[in-house]
Amino acid sequence: MANRDKAPNAPLVLIANDQEWSARSLESILGPNGYSVVRAYTGQQALERARTSQPDLIILDAQMPDMHGFEVCRTLRSDPRFSATTPIVITTSGPSGRTQRLEAYRAGAWEFLGQPLDGEALLLRLNTFLQSKREVDSLREENLLDPGTGLYNMRGLSRRAREIGAEAFRRRDPIACVVFSPDAEEIDAEAREDEEAHRMSDQVALLFRQAGRASDAIGRLGQLEYGVIAPATGPDAAVRMVRRLGGAIESSPIPVRGGEKTLRLRAGYCAVPDFAESSVDAVELLLRATTALRDLKREGQAGERIRAFEQVPTKFAN
Repeated sequence: MANRDKAPNAPLVLIANDQEWSARSLESILGPNGYSVVRAYTGQQALERARTSQPDLIILDAQMPDMHGFEVCRTLRSDPRFSATTPIVITTSGPSGRTQRLEAYRAGAWEFLGQPLDGEALLLRLNTFLQSKREVDSLREENLLDPGTGLYNMRGLSRRAREIGAEAFRRRDPIACVVFSPDAEEIDAEAREDEEAHRMSDQVALLFRQAGRASDAIGRLGQLEYGVIAPATGPDAAVRMVRRLGGAIESSPIPVRGGEKTLRLRAGYCAVPDFAESSVDAVELLLRATTALRDLKREGQAGERIRAFEQVPTKFAN
């Protein structure tokens, strides 16, 4: 587990190494220099913890008990849920010649180091890697918003889901993802006119911004479809949030051509009480909430406004 004694903004490093002495040696270098550490002992565990905790840096041992560090690195680099800007350093107590180094770089590693490690040189490398990561991430932030509504777009909401999920993982907090959409029969007539649909979308987005909590990440996922990532929100609190936001939208008529229209929302959600114990990452929670909404709109009974992912039949949930 991560060391929680560090400052909240301390860089988080995932150390994946089944050799206790080697991992402790790394911790003795990183800990006193302001880093928080989360441990993994197998390649599969490294993959799972990299996706859930979203570390700032990863240090992988090449000789893992279940899969090679190069394969772990390749798998992470091909996973859209894992940030491409996260530096991965591979270490080895075995051969560290040119052939192994080139293979590590081809797998997506930023550096390949043999044992014993030079602690001072390692810290300088990691500091440079972190600076590069922050600069690239800052540039990417410019393309994370939906230009029409000012909410996050799908890419931005997925990014925020990973960030909120990482913090929830560290704190062992609950987390909820909810996806909202107005009833289809209430918007079909207006949706035939693109201009009218955009106007409605802008108005609903404004209401979501006004009614949402400052800690929530709110995004526009499609035409009149909105997602919310809610930190510190378990299953019961997610239902209360759906009712609160739904009530705020329904109590505020939307201006449309020729008058006003009251929109009634439906929502699908997926929430976990302790994200550190969750078997899926935050982006998957958002996808599951979307699945719940789709199922509600397809199979829901009259008057049913909310559906949990757990209520979705297995054939649709998988």
